Amino acid sequence: MPSRFITITPLKNLSSSLALILLISAAMQYLHTVECVQLDVGGPYGWAAPPAKNDQIFNDWASKNRFQVNDTLRFTYKKDSVMAVTEEEYEKCRSSHPVFFSNNGETVFKLDHPGLFYFISGVAGHCQRGLKMIVKVLEHGSPPQVAADPSPTSTAVFAAPASITKTVLMILSSSLSGLIFVG
Repeated sequence: MPSRFITITPLKNLSSSLALILLISAAMQYLHTVECVQLDVGGPYGWAAPPAKNDQIFNDWASKNRFQVNDTLRFTYKKDSVMAVTEEEYEKCRSSHPVFFSNNGETVFKLDHPGLFYFISGVAGHCQRGLKMIVKVLEHGSPPQVAADPSPTSTAVFAAPASITKTVLMILSSSLSGLIFVG
């Protein structure tokens, strides 16, 4: 005698597979944020006007670091400010309408897209003395640059070696494909 009940096993497997896909997506999002780094601008000296005119001191610091999308810069300073400005305002060392402004003594700025970011001090005369910086931000996965002097001033946030990240992703994707095709 034929069964009158419809079997829902395929739907059960589909919902399990969907749940696993959502879990893997969440894990990949988490692993993507694992690679973010916070860097202390200027190293131990912070964001401070050089004692003598030296308009490359912060660009030299920036050139020794690798910046990627979603990294953050921490500007630490006393009686000063930090402004993100256009290239033209950077060259002129002044801005009446900065893209970003802060003067709270400890500013964290998120590098939210690839390309060049221009920073200057908002205090009169400080930019002309060298308190300015250009940061080049790369997409995630860009080939690493070799730093001349590894700086202990960068702090990894939830740092995980790339090999571990790739291994975890491979295991998760293998598990997913096994469940989809076996179920």
